[in-house]
Amino acid sequence: MKKFLIIPLILSGLLLTAQRNAIHENYTWEENPNFDLSQIDKSKGIYGLKHQILSEFGYDENDNFTEYVIEHYAIWLNSDEKIESYNKIYLPHSSTSLLLNSEARVINPNGKIEVLDASNILTAVDDETNRQYKYFAFEGVEKGSIIEYYYTIQRNPKYMGNKITLQSSFGKENVQFDLYAPKHLVFDFKSYNGLPEVSQDTTMTQMLHWEIDAKHIAALEEEELSAYDASREFLIYKLDKNLNNSTYDISSYGNISQNLYKYYYGEQSKKVGKQLEKLTKQASVANLSGELDELKKLEYFIKSEFYISEGAGDELSNLEEILDNKVANETGMIKVYTNLLSQNNVPHELVFTSDRSILKFDDDFEAQNFLTDVLIYFPELDTYLSPTEQGSRIGFPPAFLTDNYGLFIKEMKMGDFKSGLGSVKFIEPLGPEKTLDEMDIHVKFGEEDPTIVYIDMEKRMSGYYAMFIQPFMNMINKENRDELVESFAKSMNEDIDVTKKKIVNDDPFLFGTEPLTFQIEANSDAFIEKAGSRLLFNVGALIGKQIQMYQEKKRVLPLENQFTRAYNRTIIVEIPEGYEVTNLEDLTIKNSYSEEGKEVFLFDSFYKLDGDKLTITANEFYAKNMVETENFDEYRKIINSAADFNKVTLILQPKG
Repeated sequence: MKKFLIIPLILSGLLLTAQRNAIHENYTWEENPNFDLSQIDKSKGIYGLKHQILSEFGYDENDNFTEYVIEHYAIWLNSDEKIESYNKIYLPHSSTSLLLNSEARVINPNGKIEVLDASNILTAVDDETNRQYKYFAFEGVEKGSIIEYYYTIQRNPKYMGNKITLQSSFGKENVQFDLYAPKHLVFDFKSYNGLPEVSQDTTMTQMLHWEIDAKHIAALEEEELSAYDASREFLIYKLDKNLNNSTYDISSYGNISQNLYKYYYGEQSKKVGKQLEKLTKQASVANLSGELDELKKLEYFIKSEFYISEGAGDELSNLEEILDNKVANETGMIKVYTNLLSQNNVPHELVFTSDRSILKFDDDFEAQNFLTDVLIYFPELDTYLSPTEQGSRIGFPPAFLTDNYGLFIKEMKMGDFKSGLGSVKFIEPLGPEKTLDEMDIHVKFGEEDPTIVYIDMEKRMSGYYAMFIQPFMNMINKENRDELVESFAKSMNEDIDVTKKKIVNDDPFLFGTEPLTFQIEANSDAFIEKAGSRLLFNVGALIGKQIQMYQEKKRVLPLENQFTRAYNRTIIVEIPEGYEVTNLEDLTIKNSYSEEGKEVFLFDSFYKLDGDKLTITANEFYAKNMVETENFDEYRKIINSAADFNKVTLILQPKG
């Protein structure tokens, strides 16, 4: 997950009364472990026998505030697949952490213990990043063996909010979490998704100690269209109080908002001011006042001209160097937007939020780890812009950042004093009318050979369906454009001959205003079968293949979509002379689901026959992203209705 720079400015207070109790230095495993295998389902390929995470806050030999973390695992493996998956265990390594020690061993089914020596701890280099990493190489593991390992790292302390996930896709026994801290540092905790709450160990006097001791945590398997990471059992901890200097609410959004404002809106040099003026003119925005068209031009220019690097060098977040070189990291890109907008007095707010598929923003527990992604909100337009996502455009922020809460930071002025005022608000998702997939299809049968159908189709895409294509159409060459159009035609059937194609509204600036439109003329014999004198016409296939959801097991996790959406399809069929359709009622399919008297899911197909002109309408929409488990069958019914329509075959027989 992305981490944006937040400057706590409280370290000086934490350095008072350094204590070195070194819990981590005395940690070890049992010399002769006695894991209970009696409760294990032997049909499973994997089971967790121990999982412990220990976090100790303290001070190193130079009185620097630091965090020591121990992770200890014991895992029973009972299939070749799982043995293969766990024959390498990677050890944490980064520029902000130091691996202090590690141990690993294999306990064979007969109880024999084989401890890995130094030759089993290998070093490798990532070809792409050139970063070095270490890993345990387990050898000779057989079915029914236990691999056990633990390691200790020292890292820059994560005390403003850290997520610890304890649930996996396999069951676990003996799951523990411990946090130790000096007596003057009081932490706060919150458990999610059914994980037991953290309790304080009141018997310990030399340090503060909080813990979870869960005898068993059930497996949670990933399901289709689920926010799996956000649904697992986890906890978040944060530093709440420093009793040595009476500092409370250390991790509060009030403090964080002020620090973020200072970082992203700090006073700039005259040179930077001139650079920003030049940039505004280069973007063909003579006077940036906050009109939507102006902001669209500005965003298009910046996302075309600036390169976002994953590096962490100072020059990538220094505004003067960014404007000179047009290269920035993500925090640097946010600075470009905030300073441009601020210099031109465009009303806006900086929004910090999270990807709800990974971690849903908790509006009741203030912690920094919810602040992983950034949007810019324009209150006068009631719309959002993503400064860092190249594939997003104003009005259509990354969908998983919507339908979620966020920390909105706006400028507060008192005379010459400026600061950031933060408040938690909901980021409304866009309605289904904003993201449309529409099709108008006209079908004629061949006069000489009625098994060939001639198709005249217009497909229109808007909103999120168009966002990854329309803003970049000017970068797509003719060959790839042709392939794109062909792919839409062949979504009906691979055996189709496209005779004419055209793309309308391919100007990138039309995104969000006019739908990206594909006009296609084609013919095929793949939709008709002859059965004696009758013609079997698979009219439903014209809308393209549809998802069909099957659920053999009972649904466990809520269903979660990226965005709400709607589909509108009109099919006009000119029935060939001398034929009639005998099963028109097969076209009538309607299923819907309502909440509080309002339809939130709908599939509705119906027809109208006027002489030999058959008009078929098939509309579908999903006005809600998240579907509770108890309502899953209602959602599935709508999805499967479209799949049922896709299978509709009309029977045309000679009249009389």
